[in-house]
Amino acid sequence: DFDSVQRGNPEIQRRAQEVINQCWLMGADANPILAIHDVGAGGLSNAFPELSNDAGRGARFDLRAVPLEESGMAPKEIWCNESQERYVMAIAPESLPQFKAFCERERCPFAVIGVATEERDLLVMDGGADSSSKPGAAAPPRAPVHMPMNVLLGKPPKMHRDVKSVSRPIQALDLTGVDLQQSVIHVLSHPTVASK
Repeated sequence: DFDSVQRGNPEIQRRAQEVINQCWLMGADANPILAIHDVGAGGLSNAFPELSNDAGRGARFDLRAVPLEESGMAPKEIWCNESQERYVMAIAPESLPQFKAFCERERCPFAVIGVATEERDLLVMDGGADSSSKPGAAAPPRAPVHMPMNVLLGKPPKMHRDVKSVSRPIQALDLTGVDLQQSVIHVLSHPTVASK
C-alpha cells in the first residue's frame, strides 16, 4: 500500500519488542540499552539528536548506515522520514556483542548508525554516491547537518515584555432603540456564529 502515509509491520514490531524485553530482563546493571527513543514524527532527525542531547553529548551519524527499504533516497528523506517499528538506542561498545546476539536470535534487524561524542555537536555524514564524482571513484563524504546541539535543542532566549496598563473612560452601554429580536437574528445569521 504505497499510497498510505504509514505502513505498519507487526512482525518486526514483535521482534523488536522481544529484543527490548530480553535486555531489560537482564537487570539495571546488565541491560545493554543505556537509552532508547522511538522514531515517530520527525524521524531520525528528531530521535537521534534528542537521545544524544538527553545524555549531555553530541553525536556523529552516517546516513548510509541506516537500513533502507527504498533505494535512491536523498539525505533529507533518510534523515526526516517517519518510521514505524523503529527505535534508536544507545548501546555501550562493550555491550554490542550481547545486543547483537539478542537481535540475531529474534531475527530483528539492527544497525550501528553512529557514535556519541564529547563535543556537543551534531554531525550527520552522507557517504553516498555523489553525481559529480568520477565513475568508479569513491564519493567524498558530505555533511548535510553539522551544527551545535544547543542551536538545535537549546533553550531560546526568553522574551522580555514591558507592559503598562492604560485606563480609558468607557461609557455605559446604551440600548435605547435596540430591538432585541432583530439583534438576535443578526447575531445568529452571522457565518461565524451560524456555522457552530
